Amino acid sequence: MPEAPLPRPKLAGIALERQLALQRSRRPADPLLSLIVPVFDEEESIDLFIDTVVPILERDRLRFEVVFVNDGSRDDTLSRLLTRSGDDRRIRVVNLSRNFGKEAALTAGIDHARGDVLIPIDIDLQDPPDLIGSFMTRWREGYDIVYGVRSARLTDTIAKRLSANWFYWVFNSISPVRIPPNVGDFRLVDRRAVEVLRQLPERSRFMKGLFAWVGFNSIGVPYERPQRAAGATKFNYWRLWNFALDGVVSFSTAPLRAWFYVGVVIATVAVLYAFFIITRVLIFGIDTPGYASLLIAVLLMGAIQLLSLGIIGEYLGRLFLEVKGRPIYVVEGVYEDGADAPPKD
Repeated sequence: MPEAPLPRPKLAGIALERQLALQRSRRPADPLLSLIVPVFDEEESIDLFIDTVVPILERDRLRFEVVFVNDGSRDDTLSRLLTRSGDDRRIRVVNLSRNFGKEAALTAGIDHARGDVLIPIDIDLQDPPDLIGSFMTRWREGYDIVYGVRSARLTDTIAKRLSANWFYWVFNSISPVRIPPNVGDFRLVDRRAVEVLRQLPERSRFMKGLFAWVGFNSIGVPYERPQRAAGATKFNYWRLWNFALDGVVSFSTAPLRAWFYVGVVIATVAVLYAFFIITRVLIFGIDTPGYASLLIAVLLMGAIQLLSLGIIGEYLGRLFLEVKGRPIYVVEGVYEDGADAPPKD
């Protein structure tokens, strides 16, 4: 279940109400909504997604565009997107030159969206489109970011639920930026928060952390996550592990600092043990140390050194990528009204 919000002091609550009232007065009466949909080999899901989402947006009388970001798909995803774009001018396609990963594709969608409000959403319909109306209601109340909170993850395996809970706990324990548990990329983001996001230049991007880093007035809306409507997930446990590692390393230096304290503890134990050996030799005579204990100590210290070097290497590797300054993504083209894409190789 989502965590209950912490009670605000009375003065803080009054200040928040004033902020919300000020933002309400600045909001356009008929905002343009941009749905951002990263896709990779999702030919089976495109028609179902569009045929489900567009009627819901029309029912709620929203002015909208759907920005698909094709992240180097190898199947017929691009051709199907272009066909649907030709049928509906509200559908735009940002085609990346190759597969850059979901975080880069999401960044490309944010950069190319025109809306007053943006909503990243997965094409598998596990982010329920019916929740968009609730997001817009909260936005009209003055909130800048409205995020969906997965109140139930019954479709996930026990291992995935446990690992997700473990990740959120670790991340929020060591990072100065707190991300709400059980919250994905499905959220509404106001244009002024989007402009701040677009100023963040880092190449190793962890979008959940970046959404939280920008701040602004935020609120959660709980929902139950349904089964995937079509296709298959592109994430496996290895990719999820690397994704979690990127998040921790991008937003906290605690793993580096921890090894300072590990070194202090080991040095203290070594000094105390040295005094113990010296005292025992002085009292009982010459002592011959055992081979097994010496081997264990050497292997233990070697393992600790390699582990610490690995953690340092994670940070150095990301620093190496940042220093090179390569773009986060490369756009092959932006297609509207069903414009033809270049032929495949």
